[in-house]
Amino acid sequence: MTSTTSQQDLYRFLEDRFACAQACAECARVCVLRASLLEPDGTDEQERVRRQGIMCAEVCDVTCRLLSEQNCQDEAGVRVQLEWCRTVCLDCARGYDGRPGTDELLAACRSCARACVDFLESLD
Repeated sequence: MTSTTSQQDLYRFLEDRFACAQACAECARVCVLRASLLEPDGTDEQERVRRQGIMCAEVCDVTCRLLSEQNCQDEAGVRVQLEWCRTVCLDCARGYDGRPGTDELLAACRSCARACVDFLESLD
């Protein structure tokens, strides 16, 4: 019975990790796309939002790669990365909130932040 339970826990852990990695990859894709649509020679506010989107994409990409590694053993490091990713995603969503045509970005950032929280909770 114990091996079945531990196998189920392992499968659940891997599924949660994969779901979080997928959410991070999607967020990175959407953030890069959206940031590329903003004019680099725009206003200071527009430049700040564009850079915020690029940073979010980079953090999400790193988080996705970390979660995709087979030998991802440093739980403390994973926790720090997940918390950082969650924070950056929520900041990015706040930066784009209220801007026209950003529904997909807002949904991706919020979904990624939620996936990071869910995976953090599964580590407990």
